[in-house]
Amino acid sequence: MNAPQQQIARWLINGSWIALVALLTLYFANQERDQINPNQNVTSTSGDGPAEVILKANNQHHYLANGSINGQPVTFMIDTGASDVAIPAELGQKLGLVPGERGMSTTANGTVEVFKTRISSIQLGNIIIRDIRGSLNPGMASKDDILLGMSFLKHLDFNQKNDVLTLRVKE
Repeated sequence: MNAPQQQIARWLINGSWIALVALLTLYFANQERDQINPNQNVTSTSGDGPAEVILKANNQHHYLANGSINGQPVTFMIDTGASDVAIPAELGQKLGLVPGERGMSTTANGTVEVFKTRISSIQLGNIIIRDIRGSLNPGMASKDDILLGMSFLKHLDFNQKNDVLTLRVKE
């Protein structure tokens, strides 16, 4: 093999390794994303009865799911300990939520100042609830995840069994 052919062969081998590493990186990034939020595509049923959503717990036994606020995609973490739907203030601004009356909220990290807001609609799978009380929290650690609290969950019946949470609109 002459020198130009050897150089081309080296480029092809190196290119193959780079492509393999890129594909493996994409594969494992998707695997990690699915472990953190196994509900990228929420499973919904409705049939003749009320709307129902089935969520799988992640590897930390939390229920995260993709949904929307006012038609804009977001990621929710189900939190029965949160009174309201708690939204990082910066994300709330991007979602067009209007900060209202100032208030205080007790969190796992202590008491924090929040701003009350109203959410026109929240969608999780085929469950849509309108006119929900929320709070904009400037101090939330996660800037992307929204705590889906009891101001939303009170409209639903829920059952948890074997790392599967079933949410159903109350009849």
